[in-house]
Amino acid sequence: MPTLYYSPGACSMASHIALEEAGGPYEAQPVLLAKGEHLTPEYKKINPRSKVPALRLDDGTVITENVAILNWVGRTYPEKNLLPKDDVGQVRALSICAWLSNTVHPCFTHVFRPERFTEEESARAGIKEMGKKSFFANLQEIDGIIGAGPWLMGAQFTVCDPYALVFYGWGSRIELPVKELRNYTAWKDRMLARPAVRKILEREKSPLLAA
Repeated sequence: MPTLYYSPGACSMASHIALEEAGGPYEAQPVLLAKGEHLTPEYKKINPRSKVPALRLDDGTVITENVAILNWVGRTYPEKNLLPKDDVGQVRALSICAWLSNTVHPCFTHVFRPERFTEEESARAGIKEMGKKSFFANLQEIDGIIGAGPWLMGAQFTVCDPYALVFYGWGSRIELPVKELRNYTAWKDRMLARPAVRKILEREKSPLLAA
């Protein structure tokens, strides 16, 4: 069966939830970033970039990056309706996931890992502060995209939704006023009411369960 390599609390939670929502067999293999397990020679054989998530398929093929894994899940389990059926809808879902990956996530990295962007320690506080402002602006945009919902793409729950949950949790972690985002917060509550989502949050011991 496919094996998902993930780290609790990391962006891999998106793929973790999507696989659980799909309902097919898979193995969840934790790779603890805090303990440096992603840097071991064993894991580098799975993903030479030393990142999570990674999904190893039955034939040994490894898919990396949330955008690709989420697309694979949606296409592999079409009966679960985790992607729109029409071509334009599928492209829109891909666009949202790409934006979450390429824009929203990097803003948080500026907050959590400012040392990646400068060797000057004196500059890191400014990078962190600007990252926090940019990240919250993105969360506000997600709030607007959700609107009346109920889901990120409207009436249909898709693989975009687990990805957006990652960033609500991260915003709460760095004490941004995420609860002021009414659409996003109401959507978060709907997400937590889904059995598959709760199962993964419990497995990952997510602070979202206590939020």
